[in-house]
Amino acid sequence: MTSKVRRIIDCFSDCCGCKTCKGNARQDMLNMNQDTNCDPMLTQGVRLHIQDRYVVMDNGIIQVSLSKPGGIVTGIWYNGIDNLLEVQNKETYRGYWDLHWNEIGGKGIFDVIQGTSFRVIVENEEQVEISFTRTWNHSLEGKFIPLNIDKRFIMLRCSSGFYSYAIYEHFREWPGFELGETRITFKLRKDKFQYMAVADNRQRYMPFPDDRSNGRGVPLAYPEAVLIVNPLDQRLTGEVDDKYQYSCENKDLRVHGWICFDPPVGFWQITPSDEFRSGGPLKQNLSSHVGPTTLAMFLSSHYAGKYMVPQFEAGEPWKKVFGPIFMYFNSAAYGNDPLLLWEDAKIKMMVEVQSWPYSFPASEDFPKSEQRGNANGRILIQDRYISNYCVIASGAYVGLAPPGDAGSWQMESKNYQFWTQANEDGFFSIRNIRPGDYNLYAWVPGFIGDYRHEAVITIISGCNIEMGDVIYEPPRDGPTLWEIGIPDRSAAEFYIPDPDPKYINRLFVNHSDRFRQYGLWERYTELYPEGDLVYKIGVSDYRKDWFFAQVVRKIGDNAYQGTTWQIKFELDNVDRNGIYKLRVALASATLAELQVRVNDPNSNRPLFTTGLIGRDNAIARHGIHGIYKLYNVDIPGTRFVKGENTIFFKQPRCNSPFQGFMYDYIRLEGPSTPC
Repeated sequence: MTSKVRRIIDCFSDCCGCKTCKGNARQDMLNMNQDTNCDPMLTQGVRLHIQDRYVVMDNGIIQVSLSKPGGIVTGIWYNGIDNLLEVQNKETYRGYWDLHWNEIGGKGIFDVIQGTSFRVIVENEEQVEISFTRTWNHSLEGKFIPLNIDKRFIMLRCSSGFYSYAIYEHFREWPGFELGETRITFKLRKDKFQYMAVADNRQRYMPFPDDRSNGRGVPLAYPEAVLIVNPLDQRLTGEVDDKYQYSCENKDLRVHGWICFDPPVGFWQITPSDEFRSGGPLKQNLSSHVGPTTLAMFLSSHYAGKYMVPQFEAGEPWKKVFGPIFMYFNSAAYGNDPLLLWEDAKIKMMVEVQSWPYSFPASEDFPKSEQRGNANGRILIQDRYISNYCVIASGAYVGLAPPGDAGSWQMESKNYQFWTQANEDGFFSIRNIRPGDYNLYAWVPGFIGDYRHEAVITIISGCNIEMGDVIYEPPRDGPTLWEIGIPDRSAAEFYIPDPDPKYINRLFVNHSDRFRQYGLWERYTELYPEGDLVYKIGVSDYRKDWFFAQVVRKIGDNAYQGTTWQIKFELDNVDRNGIYKLRVALASATLAELQVRVNDPNSNRPLFTTGLIGRDNAIARHGIHGIYKLYNVDIPGTRFVKGENTIFFKQPRCNSPFQGFMYDYIRLEGPSTPC
């Protein structure tokens, strides 16, 4: 190993911060660095430097130092910055894979995954792939999760970044466990990275982590939310910081990260595929947040609850590949707009998406494109109360996920899912599917319910399955008498109040995601201090008169009461021998109960109750939706009267301010009519 590389490693690992150490490392790296407009014929190949405690991958553009055999990213050099990661943190708290697990019935354990052995998988001028593994045996029972874990890191020639993926495996002879969360975390330098970008309309200067501490920040209703009262940047005074305000749905969580302005450098995390994430395209996950922190979430119970946590029985074999994901770095010349780094990161993200599945990972557990299959078809809607003919399901979400009931993909967390969106003519093409057995699932914006194709679809290497026309018949018994909302699995179309000025995030003022403001649940009590919401069909407007969440009413410092909402409507005629159908689609539920009564709010027994449901906590976490649930309630015609009728929605559970529902869509159908 050269003395230059040794000094680089020492600087990364010791993090003493002295001028001599930093200066030497910076100058050495400047000398080693090449033009980022990389020509493979003119620039160095990838080099791997190995010593007792560290390894460095170096392609002349970036250098990445990892602990050996732990596989913790201890340092990243790029564009003259001697370490992009937080040098004030311990090495194990800079760039790492982690997980949260428990034995069946046991307490949760947080684990930063440290490898116990290191090996080189690929080493040539075009590519380096290295492995850090931790193997399990029965002597480790209760101490470590019963998994073999193989963490891989890849660097390619002329690539301004590096890749990481991991293989988790559980064997038949091993005990059971629950895996609540697993992810990759990077902690960046707080003196460099202060501007965060998650989407085109969600980017801003962020508070410092110090602003959340005592004296500068005041904790709010839960630990993640802090009111900043004395920030280092006084322009942020009076704002709320909460990492859940920056959550994203999987389908939109392709690239996010941070910008340093001096020098202009971007640190981006690119996830080119959702196949290894849990919960399908609508599952919400954390992205970047104050730290500065950037996360690649693979499995979590956020916005879903404990039902999302996979439980592995003793003797249950399992293997899954998480990733690869790409850590991308870009830079701009002084004088150029640093925010253009975000635009460049989006372009790079599209390139990575188009390159999926990657051809270069060396593990046999990651199938290449030619080893995968495809499925194609067209999805149509059949609803005779809309049309006598099939209707094109434009924009339908169509996917392959493990066999189960309709909608089960929402809670699926052990295996792989593959989703696409049908075009305006209803045609869909699901590409690059791993071999295995699947059901075809779908849901269609504008229509309630979930579709599942009854036949199991077996994907084999190289197959191209033509499914033809797939016809979805949404739940429907009779003609629509009235409806509230839009069936899109979200409560975003309903009335979302302005935040309390004391608890504001200025990013979300006059924003399409205004629901991300802290404390909106408390505004219900202010708007309805005594009586509850009353909605009149034909008079009320759901955009103004239907509060986005049926929450509890605050009646004291720590006291709450349940709420009862009313829907009033006129019936000119009543079929007393018929059965009316009430469709209630919930976008979210948190430890709540929906009781339905008709024309008698005081009846001892409701006509219908869900019982206690939901743990997605979307009300507190600004999610606007959690897990979709559809309830179909039969209402005998004898319950209605000619003239004005009232349906009562009661939510009696009231131990917490976050108990309640978000509605997606409500419809009352008349009795079935002859075809």
